[in-house]
Amino acid sequence: MAHFAVFDLGSNSARMSVWRIDGGEPTPVLKMKEMVRLSEDMGDERILREPAIVRTLAALKKFKDALNGYEDVTIKAYATAATRQARNQKLFLKRVQEEVGLTIEVIPGTKEAELDYMGVINTLPVQNALIIDTGGASTELILVQNRKMQNLISIPFGSVNLTERHLHSDPVKASELFNLMAHVNSTFNGIWWLRKAQNLPLIALGGSNRTLAKIERRKEHFKNFEDIHGYRMHTKEMNKIFAEILDADLEQRKAIPGLSKYRADIIVGGLIPVVTMMRYLDSDRLVFSQNGLREGALYEHLNGVQKVIGGATEVVE
Repeated sequence: MAHFAVFDLGSNSARMSVWRIDGGEPTPVLKMKEMVRLSEDMGDERILREPAIVRTLAALKKFKDALNGYEDVTIKAYATAATRQARNQKLFLKRVQEEVGLTIEVIPGTKEAELDYMGVINTLPVQNALIIDTGGASTELILVQNRKMQNLISIPFGSVNLTERHLHSDPVKASELFNLMAHVNSTFNGIWWLRKAQNLPLIALGGSNRTLAKIERRKEHFKNFEDIHGYRMHTKEMNKIFAEILDADLEQRKAIPGLSKYRADIIVGGLIPVVTMMRYLDSDRLVFSQNGLREGALYEHLNGVQKVIGGATEVVE
């Protein structure tokens, strides 16, 4: 029985998904996640630090060992923003190869956005929307019109590096919050094609964004509160949750149902892009997707489809 595994090495978390491929619809058989915080303390030097590397190697070894129980496994391993930006990228990848036995492909932000699009478009009834994927060190935006990918961009900020650069107080100071939102809004102002997304629904990917849905579903007493694929939220509910998070200090945030304690220190910075974008587009609804890069890689593997991209760009700060 053939299997397909995708390793997704992000800036905040490492994840692996495995599917059984038997000629019909692929069947998910395993999902694993570890919070590795690979981009922690990279700073302006853009150097992956030893504690983060050690955490990441341990997680990747755990994933790789878990594959021993499956036969005929095809592996795709992708690294995104933290590894992409790192000046010691080659040394890190060499250690992964030597210590884990895994070859990782470092993909550009535009490829990450393309895979996000494929993961969403194949699993949600999307017609016209803006997809936003906020990771630890990058944010991908994809404009979808008539189910086609029209424009995309990768911006090198996310939950970890926005927090490290802008938010230094607990609870967050009003001045820090204002300066951060102004910075993100200014970045969005420089993306000319975003005006075409005015009033469209926003489809949210990424751990920080999904936290909004998990908190709301816990409040509403959903039995499977983490099952958020396709879940919709209005702007009013999103703003209420964000305000609750802002009012709390770190220890209080750790106690909010639906908010992982491992994400509590970066959640304010992680939500700034989506909160700012909702206001920027004057959008009234947020739709959540659990499917992104890994599922996109699965569909690419199954279909071998190359999408035509218009206006693909990547920003470098």
